[in-house]
Amino acid sequence: KMSPSLFNFIDAKDKFTVRNPRCRAYCETEKKTTLDQALRGVLGDQIVTVLFQSLHLGICSATTPFVLLGDVLDCLPLDQCDKIFSFVEENVSTWKSNSFYTAGKNYLLRMCNDLLRRLSKSQNTVFCGRIQLFLARLFPLSEKSGLNLQSQFNLDNITVFNKNEQESTLGQKHTEEKEDGMEVEEGEMGEDDAPAPAPCSIPIDYNLYRKFWTLQDYFRNPVQCYEKFSWMTFLKYSDETLAVFKSYKLDDMQASKRKLEELRASGGEHVYFAKFLTSEKLMDLQLSDSNFRRHILLQYLILFQYLKGQVKFKSSSCVLNDDQTVWIEETTKLVYQLLREIPPDGDKFATMVEHILNTEDNWNGWKNEGCPSFVKERYSYDKPKRPTRKRQAPEDFLGKGPDRKIFMGNDELTRLWNLNQDNMEACKSDSREFMPSLDEFFAEAIEQADPANMVEDEYKVVRNPNYGWRALRLLSRRSPHFFQPTNQKFKSLADYLDSMVSKLAKELPKDIPSEEIKTGEEDDDDNGDNLLKDSNDSPSMQSKMVTNNQMDEIAAKLGAEWKALASHLEMKAAELREIETDSEDVDMQAKLLLVAWQDREGAQATVDSLVNALNAAGFSQIADSLNEA
Repeated sequence: KMSPSLFNFIDAKDKFTVRNPRCRAYCETEKKTTLDQALRGVLGDQIVTVLFQSLHLGICSATTPFVLLGDVLDCLPLDQCDKIFSFVEENVSTWKSNSFYTAGKNYLLRMCNDLLRRLSKSQNTVFCGRIQLFLARLFPLSEKSGLNLQSQFNLDNITVFNKNEQESTLGQKHTEEKEDGMEVEEGEMGEDDAPAPAPCSIPIDYNLYRKFWTLQDYFRNPVQCYEKFSWMTFLKYSDETLAVFKSYKLDDMQASKRKLEELRASGGEHVYFAKFLTSEKLMDLQLSDSNFRRHILLQYLILFQYLKGQVKFKSSSCVLNDDQTVWIEETTKLVYQLLREIPPDGDKFATMVEHILNTEDNWNGWKNEGCPSFVKERYSYDKPKRPTRKRQAPEDFLGKGPDRKIFMGNDELTRLWNLNQDNMEACKSDSREFMPSLDEFFAEAIEQADPANMVEDEYKVVRNPNYGWRALRLLSRRSPHFFQPTNQKFKSLADYLDSMVSKLAKELPKDIPSEEIKTGEEDDDDNGDNLLKDSNDSPSMQSKMVTNNQMDEIAAKLGAEWKALASHLEMKAAELREIETDSEDVDMQAKLLLVAWQDREGAQATVDSLVNALNAAGFSQIADSLNEA
């Protein structure tokens, strides 16, 4: 138990103060050193309590808990080490944290290796497995210290069996079976005991016994199979062993399942041993056991996977020839067939083994690549690109020859390319201007819009989709009406183009007179039903039309009072709601009101009409400013 003086020392930690900083640092170091020695002196049942206190109070160095654990496990017997190690297993997440992993990983590795040296792999198999699993959880997969990178084998795992035929009991046993018809071994069965079981159906002699257990040496060190003499021996012994497995199958499926169910019902568990029992007396029982056969066949599959696999550290001489490769492939199929025939659940077991070995191939490939990290780095898009070296083209191709002509691959392309020495200047030439003017493009549409020409709607060019698409592109480049806001709704593109044609018919004669569009002087003599009569007024009449700048000035002066003018412009309530929805700015709402009025009235949207509406709405000052303009 912890002494009271130790607790007093811990409590006095916060009360102990030194004015000199150097003395204070020295005293802190001395306190931790003294406490480390005190903690290492505490053993027995209080180790877990002391460890938790040292971890959470922060009163000792980071390595002290791990040193303490190592000291305790060194001096305790194995049964108590099992209990202490349970505490270490439960706190594996704590050891992996940043504050403990760097300081304690080497101590934990040394502690586990010391335990493994004290434990017996055959008697303490479970404890050894727990230690290996703990190390696998503690260290990351990419930790190379825990990997068998060079594919080394445990050459110390030697299987001991009787190699002297004269000392073998199999011959004596066979003679006794002939004489007495049954086997009775001294010291194992008396006269009053139960009757002996029937003789084994598998003929076993010393040669089969010796060849069977000799194979374990090849499983222990597979490199022998690359030697010619050793391979012939392995081939011969394997064929005889597999022939026995194939000839004498375990067909009692129902009996095996019934035995397994009885074992589960009784609460029993399978018992496995780390080493094979090589007694001659057990040979017949082993060959009749399904688990034993599975162990031997699985050893074959592991050996074949190593012989066929690509291992980075294999010697250059470790290569199979064609005959060896063919025999291994055929024998692999035979082994899987035998695994499927072994009860119980042979198919399921064979499928699981095949899946595990395929996964092992992936691990071998990962080790051959140098164990790269499983964490993928983010791709950097800012990496500088390596400049590419371009092959120099011939001078004639670049136009640097005597005729300075650039060859483009065929005569026609070469002719077109060399029409002008400077291609950029050629593109800027007036002859390259292919965009028509508004009056040229819309001349036919304006002519068809005249009612006097009596052109039906279905035959007008504005109904042609190709014409409409080109008209929109031209309006976006040449006409300001294309981007002017409007509240009118058009059902189709043709209706929109009809509206734009009527507007263009009013404007075009002012700048570019044409024969198709009549002037104001000709309108005095022509019929008043002509569509262009109203649109092509005299300059004095055109000056009375409300311009875009005038509408901007009026909208800015109206501001939030634009609704007072709306009723005198005969605007509907639905149109007012649309204006309010389109924009929240009061100046823009006033501008939309005037635009909607102009779109509806058309040629009648004159300055006089707007002045009358402004006077009626009480905006006389705005009306006077409009007349003066």
